[in-house]
Amino acid sequence: MATLQLASWATNLTYANLTTSVVDAAVKSMYNWAGCAIAGYAQDAPQIAFNTTSAFFGGPPTSSILGSNGSIGNTFADAQRAALINGIASHIDDYDDTHLESIIHPSGPVASALLAVSEWRGPVSGQDFLTAFVAGVETECKLGLSVYPEHYDVGWHTTSTTGSIGAAVAVGKILGLDTTQMQHAIGVAATQVVGMQAFFGSMTKSFHIGRAAQGGMLGALLASNGYTSSLEALEVEYGWLHVVSTRENATAYFDQLGEIWEIEKNTFKPFPCGIVMHPTIDGATQLHNQSVEQGKDLGSIKAIELVVNSEVLVLTGKESPVTGLEGKFSIYHAAAVGILFGEATPAQFTDEAVNNKTVVDMRKKVSVKTDDDKYSTAQALVTIEFEDGSTLEKEIEHAIGSLENPLNETELKKKFLDQVSKQFGDVRAEKAYDAFANIGNMSDVGTLRMLY
Repeated sequence: MATLQLASWATNLTYANLTTSVVDAAVKSMYNWAGCAIAGYAQDAPQIAFNTTSAFFGGPPTSSILGSNGSIGNTFADAQRAALINGIASHIDDYDDTHLESIIHPSGPVASALLAVSEWRGPVSGQDFLTAFVAGVETECKLGLSVYPEHYDVGWHTTSTTGSIGAAVAVGKILGLDTTQMQHAIGVAATQVVGMQAFFGSMTKSFHIGRAAQGGMLGALLASNGYTSSLEALEVEYGWLHVVSTRENATAYFDQLGEIWEIEKNTFKPFPCGIVMHPTIDGATQLHNQSVEQGKDLGSIKAIELVVNSEVLVLTGKESPVTGLEGKFSIYHAAAVGILFGEATPAQFTDEAVNNKTVVDMRKKVSVKTDDDKYSTAQALVTIEFEDGSTLEKEIEHAIGSLENPLNETELKKKFLDQVSKQFGDVRAEKAYDAFANIGNMSDVGTLRMLY
């Protein structure tokens, strides 16, 4: 009864059911997503996707491409295309939110689909929008948890495999689907399962998010017009849960819907790369600062040793990345830039940065050991040895950006402004922040793009 249980909960959810902390988490998730989508649009992947689809697809331009800074014709597209482009843009920098228990980036698929439909089919109030957004995020994360870790370990990209279903639930909520229609929407989305880890480090990783947003949107729209699917799409013998994983425990997690809110566990990245590299970067940047304070010459570093969980090497073991996207999955590059620059921003994960001779030389000094007994994927030990024989080390138990050491509101706003100002300038960046941070108070979310 998993599909029915999920559909019933989602259709009956109201804004009044959301606690203050749930709403706060939803708003932060939304503006963090928007900042990533606006800044990410400057990258090659969304530009290629936009230019490619403009020649072959497109209905009336009803929905905004958040990061576009051009004419009206380039700023708006039909809802399906907008969902695809914003989804790609929001994930291309790997700077978006992370639900750490399931390793899902929940906002991308849901927000990309939901905003596009809200602009197209509105008016949609801010409260209704946030309610639908929460419904979609809870769907993704509960589904992800119910098949974790087997689903992820076999090679699926869980953000997109659950994302299409989360997007369908969110859009279905806005469209006012009844419970049976919502079941059909879940089914149409579930059959469009997409995304494998083989594509990490390439543009296709972000395509997963855009395509999941599109797939979920299409599922909800088809269901709203009488399109049928399996009413047991998730739990039936050859349905989603059993095909994508050798383990499923949906009943246990769906019983928590409305009681334990996964969106409250959402975290926000301080570094634009694979989450398992964050402890190493945190340690490396602190060691950079410590070295500078002690007057040590970073050019005299002889060796850099990392001790991490073995899963870190599985996911981010690229020793010699040649593109910025590959650098996001290289623990060697992460340590090198953290120690060299004392930061790891999008500027440290460009093609130019990855191939910079100073960076390459430092990367060659990095060696990695694994210790699964002492270190989880959320922990790391970073040690620098200098040519004079002296050493500095830093052990990270709770990296910045984790649930135990989260970015505060000031840091989240700075992250947003740092990204968006590069695309729109400081004044418009402030206006964009105010617009998305106050989304819950809007009478029509469809006018949001006009506020900046």
